[in-house]
Amino acid sequence: MIKKVSVIALFLLSFTALGKPSFDEYVVSLRQEAAEQGFSAELIEQAFADIRFYERAVSSDKNQPEFKLTLDKYLSSRVPDWKVKQAVDKYVENREVLEAVGRKFGVQPRFILALWGNESNFGRIQGNYPVVSALATLAYEGRREALFKKQLFAALKILDEGHVSKDQFLGSWAGAMGQSQFMPTSFLAYAYDFDGDGKKDIWQNQADVFASIANYLKTVGWDDSQTWGRQVTIPAGFDLQLTGLEKDKMKTLSEWQALGVRRYDGSDLPGRDLRASLIMPDDEHGRLYLVYDNFHTLMNWNRSTYFGSAVGYLSDRIKAEIRESHVSAPGQ
Repeated sequence: MIKKVSVIALFLLSFTALGKPSFDEYVVSLRQEAAEQGFSAELIEQAFADIRFYERAVSSDKNQPEFKLTLDKYLSSRVPDWKVKQAVDKYVENREVLEAVGRKFGVQPRFILALWGNESNFGRIQGNYPVVSALATLAYEGRREALFKKQLFAALKILDEGHVSKDQFLGSWAGAMGQSQFMPTSFLAYAYDFDGDGKKDIWQNQADVFASIANYLKTVGWDDSQTWGRQVTIPAGFDLQLTGLEKDKMKTLSEWQALGVRRYDGSDLPGRDLRASLIMPDDEHGRLYLVYDNFHTLMNWNRSTYFGSAVGYLSDRIKAEIRESHVSAPGQ
């Protein structure tokens, strides 16, 4: 019995025998696989019509800078005074929709603002790479082919569902999209049509951007009865093996209090019965934080403790600035 061999199988056989195909040949296989996944010929033609290889995307992926900054320097660059002021201005400008989103999803608006500001500078920096081309480029490059192919086909589904036009379907060199910088699979899982217009528009519709950020956080475990954490001090001789985000290292605030951990100003820790992790993003000479379950939730968004600390720090500064300016504070 002769078994039917798909075009993709023949392509893989030729790849093994002859070496890596050209990018154009690789795109042929992507188009065929898209057809086999059920995408229409019209959609495939639209998505791949002007596809191109972006060498800059490959070089950016291969040469991501190693972290050499301290957390203090990172925070000064990611949370400058002007960004705090803009965040407060954006809160005042979008207060009604931010508070509506916050009530619906149970996420404090200041954290929505902080993520929005950290990811895209409040929508101003979204990337200008065509998403399909960027993802096809990185899939072809090959080091993480399965990952970027998965993102590519998710991107085709976004186009197929009509959430964004092809000319506006832009993102970073890695395929992160819109004002929330969602990867396509995150878009499909968490993007939210808050204004009910039938589109989940994280590129231009701020209501959808805010709701998508909040929906992500709530879905992965956010609790708006808590904050994210606080900067603390430890006593001399403290056992640094107790630090880290591992769940088995979490202790109640009363347990950390008994071990000598104090607020940064030296006062006692809060009396609430909360579990927290003690982290030192640099070392014992740098900033130390007790972080709560919401910080663990932020780690689903981005695994960097620097990033999570920046989001938390910006959210705290937003809260303080709003309080000082006598505007009603956007959540705890």
